[in-house]
Amino acid sequence: MLYRTTAWKSVLKRHSYKAKLIKIQKLINMKMAKAYRTVSNEASCIINGITPINIKIEDIGKLYEITKGGGNEYDKEMEKEYWNHTAFHVKIIERNAENPHNIHAYTDGSKSEAGVGAVIAIYQDNNLRLTMKYRLNERCTDNQAEQIAILKALEHIQFIETGEKIILIYTDS
Repeated sequence: MLYRTTAWKSVLKRHSYKAKLIKIQKLINMKMAKAYRTVSNEASCIINGITPINIKIEDIGKLYEITKGGGNEYDKEMEKEYWNHTAFHVKIIERNAENPHNIHAYTDGSKSEAGVGAVIAIYQDNNLRLTMKYRLNERCTDNQAEQIAILKALEHIQFIETGEKIILIYTDS
């Protein structure tokens, strides 16, 4: 039933096609669970430990868009002439006493059995300005969580209103 769903998943917007798929899945689930006709498709999916077909098709479509499609803001393909090279926008200075940093960002990402997450704490002039935490998809790696934390910190720092921004990012990535 899932063959080439990325090509025809848009038909699920019509209730009649979605109902046909659910009806087929319900018949299969009833046979597997040896249940009566009065059992709902959702209940039979739970009994059998199966994801409802409409949700499974949406998941396959989203996974396809992320891996093979155009991607999103962070993972889309781009011609190299449009790459923003950091050398043109960021000046990296080693820390020393003459260059005090007015913005400090602490980032971390981790993956465990409990899930994948990223955290950020941003200080401006030694005062806590912002803390954020993100729960990421369980398919993300520890390294991806670290990178998302750094990226999100930089996205928020760019909107901090201050004179000259001298930033120090603490990360273990």
